[in-house]
Amino acid sequence: MTWKHLDNNTSLSDLIAESYETPVLIFKHSTRCGVSSFVKNRFEDDWDLNSVTPYYLDLVRHRQMSNEIAQTFGVRHESPQMLLIRDGECVLDASHMSVRVDRVAGVLA
Repeated sequence: MTWKHLDNNTSLSDLIAESYETPVLIFKHSTRCGVSSFVKNRFEDDWDLNSVTPYYLDLVRHRQMSNEIAQTFGVRHESPQMLLIRDGECVLDASHMSVRVDRVAGVLA
């Protein structure tokens, strides 16, 4: 799995525009949380979706970006959290142990 990193140089509007071409997954991860690390590792091990562009957001370093994402898509900030964006809309919002590749695949089916 190859993550694209969300950081201060990444435009959320560019990510939204990309979602009209291919679904985009945002994985919000706290590097200080054991549960978040466990979920991230499991997610990476299970990843097999070539039709989705995965983005990784380090919440500790880029909290403002996380707040912007929550506001833009009308979701509550959580960690770990995944948001699946398709055609500019958040079509899946899951957190903690509900962050699973099979949930993404189910929405895309």
